[in-house]
Amino acid sequence: MNDWAPIAKEYDPLKAGSIDGTDEEPHDRAIWRAMLARYVPNKGVTGDPHLTLFVARLNFQTTEEKLKEVFSRYGDIRKIRLVRDLVTGFSKGYAFIEYKEERALLKAHRDANRLVIDQHEIFVDFELERTLKGWIPRRLGGGFGGKKESGQLRFGGRDRPFRKPINLPNMKNDFYGEGSAEKRNWSREGTRDWRTRDRDHERSRDKRWPERERSWAWGESERERDSKEERSRGRERKDRDR
Repeated sequence: MNDWAPIAKEYDPLKAGSIDGTDEEPHDRAIWRAMLARYVPNKGVTGDPHLTLFVARLNFQTTEEKLKEVFSRYGDIRKIRLVRDLVTGFSKGYAFIEYKEERALLKAHRDANRLVIDQHEIFVDFELERTLKGWIPRRLGGGFGGKKESGQLRFGGRDRPFRKPINLPNMKNDFYGEGSAEKRNWSREGTRDWRTRDRDHERSRDKRWPERERSWAWGESERERDSKEERSRGRERKDRDR
């Protein structure tokens, strides 16, 4: 717990798929894909990764000129790289912006997150591809964030940090006979006692059954007797009235 932090210092797909970073088994196929992926960062990307911002959830119609107009208010920009499809040339909805100074980078990271550009609320974070060890992009099942509907939730980033885990003491469950031998014997004896009690209860119920039948039969005869008396009384009243 001393090394725990809400923001991941090293990317682990299994840990990123857990709300508090304590899961031991993956809960969806994307985590399996990320664990089996062998991703190598693009060596063709130039620039200082520690001065680069990652901007996502962009409108597909947003251009480099629009991004320069918005993000230049935080400081001098060295380069803007809007990621586009190699075949169609259309925007993929995210970009990388490199600043000249760290002060401008921190200001944009703090103020530009959730800014609305072209009717889209954007997400801003530091570049992780070249700065976070073990990084796996979202297209390979990794990344951070995600939607609850898709089941591909990822934690440990700025958008959805880890929740602090609850430290529970390691207690063995004695329901299935775990623990010491004395407890196991006690539980077995307890089960035997219950079995004997059930047998005694069955026997006593069998003995009481004839008595109940007699009482029910007696009760039915009493009811018939009462109904006959009521009928005879009613007839006597009718005869008197006549």
